[in-house]
Amino acid sequence: MVVPEAGLPAAVTIHEVGPRDGLQNESAVVPTEVKAEFVRRLVDAGLGTVETTSFVPAKWVPQLGDAEDLFAQVRDLPADLPVLVPNERGLDRALELGARHVAVFASATETFAQRNLNRSLDAALDMFEPVAARATAEGVRVRGYLSMCFGDPWEGPVDPARVVDVGARLLGMGCAQLSLGDTIGVATPGQVTALLARFAAAGIGADKIAVHFHDTYGQALANTLAALRAGVATVDASAGGLGGCPYAKSATGNLATEDLVWMLTGLGIDTGADLGRLVATSAWMAGHLGRPSPSRTVRALAGER
Repeated sequence: MVVPEAGLPAAVTIHEVGPRDGLQNESAVVPTEVKAEFVRRLVDAGLGTVETTSFVPAKWVPQLGDAEDLFAQVRDLPADLPVLVPNERGLDRALELGARHVAVFASATETFAQRNLNRSLDAALDMFEPVAARATAEGVRVRGYLSMCFGDPWEGPVDPARVVDVGARLLGMGCAQLSLGDTIGVATPGQVTALLARFAAAGIGADKIAVHFHDTYGQALANTLAALRAGVATVDASAGGLGGCPYAKSATGNLATEDLVWMLTGLGIDTGADLGRLVATSAWMAGHLGRPSPSRTVRALAGER
């Protein structure tokens, strides 16, 4: 039953991250052909933006060591296919293959910057600046991911002022959009509302912001609704909730695309997505991974238990 809520966006762009963020932590390497078919099925299900891979060294993330082969197989699909680039070498690799949308991945906290990129927060931003400048000069759209926006496992709660400061620096270097990440899934709706109000007060509107929630404490949909009420109209999600093993306490899964589409459909918000095809795709991928999908919507509609 569709019951709209006043003040919400009429349409939401789903930034699908399953093929990249969803699969990157899988211990068993997924064959390139399976990944390519995954991307094709997601596009066929109506998703207009599907983040495909990351041009990082294979020694960092073995699962993404086939970036060139994978992107070459899917780059002609009728969709926006962003790729993550960690540095200028990664950008070179992406541009050589014709990528038209790239992303950089920064941290709002010093500790995670050191652990994830082996450099200080400021040094990481210095590394991203020429990437953003060169990509923009080539007419390539740049997205800025900002992780640990609400909590950090080493530093605890994160100062919203720091999040706004780092986010503004990413936008200032040329990022067209800023994706705010609740990397360990600790945020609650009030925190989301307050942080977005801080950005607005700094002159950064919701049109520049996307949200990226993990569902560790079951808050991802509630947090998404809070963001929608603040005007955000781009939401990151991962088909089937991929992005962390549901059986490992240290791993946290992404908001499931199907759960998001179910909620948005009920609110009368257009996504362009075909829920039935999404569910079938996630059930198919779950079969390749050898475990059921953690998405409640996939389980309900696919008859999984």
